[in-house]
Order: sequence, then C-alpha cells, then structure tokens
Amino acid sequence: MRVLLVVCFLALVTPSILARTMDRCSLAREMSNLGVPRDQLNKWTCIAEHESSYRTGVVGPPNTDGSNDYGIFQINDRYWCQPSNGHFSHNGCGVSCNELLKDDITRSVRCAQKVLGEQGWAAWSVWHFCSGNLPPIDDCFK
Repeated sequence: MRVLLVVCFLALVTPSILARTMDRCSLAREMSNLGVPRDQLNKWTCIAEHESSYRTGVVGPPNTDGSNDYGIFQINDRYWCQPSNGHFSHNGCGVSCNELLKDDITRSVRCAQKVLGEQGWAAWSVWHFCSGNLPPIDDCFK
C-alpha cells in the first residue's frame, strides 16, 4: 500500500519537478523557431508572464467551474485538453493536459495558437495587461 502511495505522489509532483522556467527572450526565440509570427511574440510573452511566470509545469488552482488551467499559457481543461482525472473535456487541441506541462513547449504553443484562432486574445483573463503598448521583442533577437 505504501509503495502505491509513493508512486501516486511521484506521479503528481513529477511535472512540477521537471518543469522549466523560461524568460521573455527564451520564450520569444523558441516560439519564433516554431513559426509563430514575430508580431505576436510580445503578446505571447506577456500572457506567459502573467499566467505562469514563464513556468511550463504550472497547473492553476480550480476555476469556479471546477476546471483547471495548464502550462505556460494556462490552457483550460474543460475545452482544450484532456485531464488525467477522467473528467470530460471537449479537448479541442486533441492533447493530454499533461503534454502542456512538458519542457518542450511545442504542443502548448500549437494549442495556444488554436485557442487564439477560435477565441481571440481575450480568451486569456490576463489579456487586459497585454492589450496595450508592449515593449518590442526585437531586443531578444540581437
């Protein structure tokens, strides 16, 4: 029984142990390498800063509807990813929520782009921080 408890505990904490913390420029460069348009990068970095402090392994606290948000962009499990707890999700990105917690942000970026395409920037509750004049991202590519 103790072994089972230890295994369950490790399964829960492993994503946060393996998670990495990026910074504005490392995120911008990596997203650019994944083909994200450069004119969007300052918005994405702002969202990541306010949603997760640039951390890949963040699972947000439960929302008022019982859903959770995952990863560097805090993508919601009610609509966009399949949680491991077995709760129903629309899973619009066709991805496990745990995939959004990995150091490789490719799936998080692709899913975030899909959210943007379907719901716009206002899909992120922190958008009001990011909708005005933002510092240019060009300094990250010098």
